[in-house]
Amino acid sequence: MTKHNLHGLGTALITPFLPSGAVDYTALDKLLDKQLTGRVDYIVVLGTTGEAATLDDTEKAQVRQFIVRKIAGRLPLVLGLGGNNTHRVIEEVTALRHTDHCPWAAILSVCPYYNKPSQEGLFRHFSAIAEASPVPVILYNVPGRTGVNLLPETVIRLHKACPNAIIGIKEASGNVEQIKRLIALTQTEEQERRLMVISGDDGIAAELMQAGAGGLISVAANAFPEDFSKIVHNADSALQARYAKMIGLLFKEGNPSGIKTVLSEMGLVKNYLRLPLVPNSKEVQEEINIELCTLLSSL
Repeated sequence: MTKHNLHGLGTALITPFLPSGAVDYTALDKLLDKQLTGRVDYIVVLGTTGEAATLDDTEKAQVRQFIVRKIAGRLPLVLGLGGNNTHRVIEEVTALRHTDHCPWAAILSVCPYYNKPSQEGLFRHFSAIAEASPVPVILYNVPGRTGVNLLPETVIRLHKACPNAIIGIKEASGNVEQIKRLIALTQTEEQERRLMVISGDDGIAAELMQAGAGGLISVAANAFPEDFSKIVHNADSALQARYAKMIGLLFKEGNPSGIKTVLSEMGLVKNYLRLPLVPNSKEVQEEINIELCTLLSSL
């Protein structure tokens, strides 16, 4: 199992759409160019921000193929691949074994949603995925979306049980105390074997980097890759503070509605989402536009 260096900034890539609802590959190409020139360290494909839940299997395969051809080894790629049916996730993970020269540095696997498993259920779910996966696994804890919180003790137990397969966790619980406790628990391991704790929240990335986190998987980096690279690599809390209002607006009416508004204002994508998601209200779009102008004039 090949391990890649996935420290630093990862962009949780959006999926742009046309008015017809089809994937906008022209816009996707421009967005990928922005990531390539923006000093991001890797790209997360078909995660929550990519509206993967609204794409069918054929569309997912086409998006994956387009991005792999475009990036062509220039940046590591992480594939969002998770769900609340363990057997189904294992089938999808196992299928990666049949891909010639598998292009994925890792998979990002979200906690099972809706059915709310116990900590033991989470342990068995992720252990089974790790055993089946031909590439390393990054856990994804986002209780605000899934309804279940993957606790630090369970994370460490998983890492000890599958040290070569489970390499990190994207922590988006928003609970800074919990995340710092997890980071502290990882400090007992040797550096080269240490579980990587990745911030899943743009607004607390610098604080977590200062506490020993390994990086950030960022929504805002779709639009501002250079600055969020500086925030992550320099643990730059002052620069992050300049983005505080924008980060709040990005999530005011849900993700990826906010970031698509920003990218639309920047002329990179058209502001279309797939139901049940909808664009920001006119009021929030105006707030975002005002703050974007303020940011661009001050940076």
